[in-house]
Amino acid sequence: MSPVDPPRRVRVTGRQPARQTRWTSSTRGIALPGATADDADAVYARALRRSQLRLALGTVAGFVVVATALTLVLALIPEIDQIVLVGLPLSWVLHAFAFYPIIVVFGILYARGAARNEHRYRTLRDRG
Repeated sequence: MSPVDPPRRVRVTGRQPARQTRWTSSTRGIALPGATADDADAVYARALRRSQLRLALGTVAGFVVVATALTLVLALIPEIDQIVLVGLPLSWVLHAFAFYPIIVVFGILYARGAARNEHRYRTLRDRG
């Protein structure tokens, strides 16, 4: 019997990515004049994410301010408890139901702002 050679193994890999030079790796997020469309799309997408994050943080901050103001008004004006609706003091009714319209208004404002940001992004992407 002769010794059997082990089966030959073949390494199957994709193409190795081109090595980036120091100059291209240090310009993350900057659209250079000779940049490809992929780089520009990445920059536009990053700008969209930043604008959406700004919009979200502004919306949350606005909601917190309005909700805090309503809570302070209810806490600092005791005369509101003198008014009775459906057997309950007005402050209880406002605590129970006044926050929902505020949430809806801020939700609508955010949705409109997000749609506006995305429309601007699409316009920039299609023009460029």
